[in-house]
Amino acid sequence: MKKQVRNKWLLAAMLLLGFQFTNAQTEYRLSVKEAVDLALKNVAEIKNLRIDSIKQLAQNKEIVGSALPQVTGSAQVAHYLTLPKVLFPSAGKSDVYAVLNQEGVKDGQGNTIPAKQEFTVQEFSFVQPWSVTAGIGLNQLLFQPDVFVGIIARKTSMEYAAENIKVQEDKIREQVQKAYYQVLIAEQQLKVLQQSLQRFQKLLSDQEQLFKNGFIEKLDIDKTTVSFNNTKSTETQLKNIIELGYASLKFGMGLNQNDQIVLTDQLTVASVKENILDDGTVNYNNRSEVRLLNTVQKLQALDVRRNKLGYAPTLAFFYQFQQQGQLNKNFSAFTGQNWFWFNSNLIGLNLSVPIFDGFQRKYKIQQSKYTLDKTTNTIESVKKAIDFEQTAAKINLRNAILNMDAQQKNLELAERVYNTTKKKYEQGVGSSFEILQADTELQRAQGSYFDALYNSVVAKISYLKAIGKLN
Repeated sequence: MKKQVRNKWLLAAMLLLGFQFTNAQTEYRLSVKEAVDLALKNVAEIKNLRIDSIKQLAQNKEIVGSALPQVTGSAQVAHYLTLPKVLFPSAGKSDVYAVLNQEGVKDGQGNTIPAKQEFTVQEFSFVQPWSVTAGIGLNQLLFQPDVFVGIIARKTSMEYAAENIKVQEDKIREQVQKAYYQVLIAEQQLKVLQQSLQRFQKLLSDQEQLFKNGFIEKLDIDKTTVSFNNTKSTETQLKNIIELGYASLKFGMGLNQNDQIVLTDQLTVASVKENILDDGTVNYNNRSEVRLLNTVQKLQALDVRRNKLGYAPTLAFFYQFQQQGQLNKNFSAFTGQNWFWFNSNLIGLNLSVPIFDGFQRKYKIQQSKYTLDKTTNTIESVKKAIDFEQTAAKINLRNAILNMDAQQKNLELAERVYNTTKKKYEQGVGSSFEILQADTELQRAQGSYFDALYNSVVAKISYLKAIGKLN
């Protein structure tokens, strides 16, 4: 019985340890740059694109391999159950009569014996029952257009893979930075809101003493309690929003939900306004999307060239060596051996000239040209979209900063109004209604300020993305 109890405790301990192991947490203290760098290492889309880049490198080596010498070996063992035969005319009987005539042999009447005119055939096989064949062949491609164009396109294909990664990296940067600042601002807002709760608690404590001394009515305490409860509810909602924001940020960074994140950056009006000036010029090559499309255009131009060179002949060098052995036990009595071995060597050039393919190559060239034209049109369209995006982002950023400055001034004004109202109330020349109203206006100004601050940082991120300088 005691042994069973010990086993149960042991099993419970193992399960507990296993649960703790599977729920192991890692804490990350991250600036926004560190958060972006961590996301670029962990996000599955980036990992898969890097694998695609390695895969493209392997494909390039495969293309190069097709231009290298191709060596093949072969071996065969065969046994004829029934030998293949050929027919030969049999001259055996006519030869007998010729010999008789030469020897002067006559028939019973003294006449020359005439040969009978009969045609017969005889079966004969030149094939031995057993044969063994082994050989080796070498083929070296000297000229084939599509292969050599593929070799030329190796560098461009790697550029395409690299630019494809950069396009996805820019998307990850934008997503992670917006999620990071959303949580950061929400945490700052929570601190300010908790300060409001402390003010309410202090006010309630003071009002209770005043009520006991008969200086205020119970109604004043009830009004303050309502405001306190509303602020407390807002605090709970904001905490839930922060929790959800952290979960979204972890997902965007490719982290486990069990991991812990501590944000180390600070967001201020001054930091939002840093590095937002530019000379107004548009450099499309700063945008990874344009660089990617330019690379696609290069690849499609090479595809047009490859199809055009399909009319050129293909030239290859080849060499073959073969050794064959045949077995016939019937020959051993005459030759003293059963196997007979023979070697053969073959060398040459193989020239293949396309003459007429039913216009297939012609229409392939047309299709590749149409694809190239579509990419050219897409590039022009994307450039126009970038122009619009940059213009809209600049206007939105300017408006967001103006609104942020205005909300910052409103916040400073609301703080002064609250402090003045609080002093009047403490001196007994102000009412609780006035201080509650001032606190409500202060909370509203704080909320508007944080909204404007977040909109400004989002507008800055969008603007930096539009000009291709989001790092």
